[in-house]
Amino acid sequence: MRFTSLPLAGAMLIEPDPIEDERGFFARVWCAEEFARQGLDPRAAQANVGVSPRPGTLRGLHYQAAPDLEAKVVRCLQGVVWDVMVDLRADSATFRRWYGVELDAAQRQAVYIPPLCAHGYLTLAPNCEVWYQATTPYVPASARGIRWDDPAVGIRWPAPVEVIGARDRAWPLLDPEGSA
Repeated sequence: MRFTSLPLAGAMLIEPDPIEDERGFFARVWCAEEFARQGLDPRAAQANVGVSPRPGTLRGLHYQAAPDLEAKVVRCLQGVVWDVMVDLRADSATFRRWYGVELDAAQRQAVYIPPLCAHGYLTLAPNCEVWYQATTPYVPASARGIRWDDPAVGIRWPAPVEVIGARDRAWPLLDPEGSA
């Protein structure tokens, strides 16, 4: 695997390094030892999949609060999504900055999203399937989110949002004084 630092502190782009032959290819997409060598949390407590039939479907922006902080590895298995993370760590040099990357199933790359970074994605193709691996189990009482269109963050989505769930539409705006 190849790891590339992204503009948000602790975030990484993860690309497989395929070994090809007449059968196709084989590639490692997750390895606890390689994650640990990169300084990433190597735990895998839960894996989830999200399926969105329609382009323009937005999921997010979600995170878990303490004591159930989670890091995520996110990969698009089918279709193309615009994957976004927002740094909500008050002590981070990249606090309140966002970063977006296109995850395309054909490219097979993934992103590592550090704890206390809100995460969401917008589908850019029909029938998208996104796989998440989280370092801690989902705890409903710790679930939090911020609005996808929060002017304090200013995410530039590459396409119109056509479908969004009621819960994601209702997340609060960030406190203008600085806290999440």
